[in-house]
Amino acid sequence: MSKRLIENLSNGYQQRVGIAQAIIHSPMVVILDEPTVGLDPNQIRPIRELIKEIGKEHSVILSTHILPEVELMCNHVQIIDKGKLVFNGDIDVLKRQRIGNKLLIGFSNLPMVDELLKIKGVIEAELTDNNMMRVRFAEGEAPHEAIVQAAVKSKWGLYQIAPDQTSLEDVFTQLTHQDAAEAAAESPQ
Repeated sequence: MSKRLIENLSNGYQQRVGIAQAIIHSPMVVILDEPTVGLDPNQIRPIRELIKEIGKEHSVILSTHILPEVELMCNHVQIIDKGKLVFNGDIDVLKRQRIGNKLLIGFSNLPMVDELLKIKGVIEAELTDNNMMRVRFAEGEAPHEAIVQAAVKSKWGLYQIAPDQTSLEDVFTQLTHQDAAEAAAESPQ
């Protein structure tokens, strides 16, 4: 194996060789650019474990647009958009942004949107593609119990109520498109 050319190795082994080259001189900081791109799931897992192991002794900077990789391997995140830092913080802070003020609710007998809007704190309700209701509530409000009580009273057949968690991709999009939305709002028409 030691006499084989790197180009003849699988992508997974090529990545491992590249990582070995990066750490052979025991640097304080290791920068990895897209270390799992082009790998299949069976190759990605060992690379993730290797990166976590390296992170125990070195600072590792992982440059990637694959957000599940960020979520699985990083404890601190910086998001840069058009050369501007738009987020700098702990991964847990970024994950908490996924849980907002929305609920995904399943009813056997769908109520009218107006009926949900009558519940204290509910400011928006819409039917989703999968025949469920997405309810947005005001900041500081918690209409969960009132929704359950209304569902029982009105026989809506409530079978699910859960926070509607946005994806990390949605949070990323919100952070990186915020400036574009602000610029559009500020520009004279």
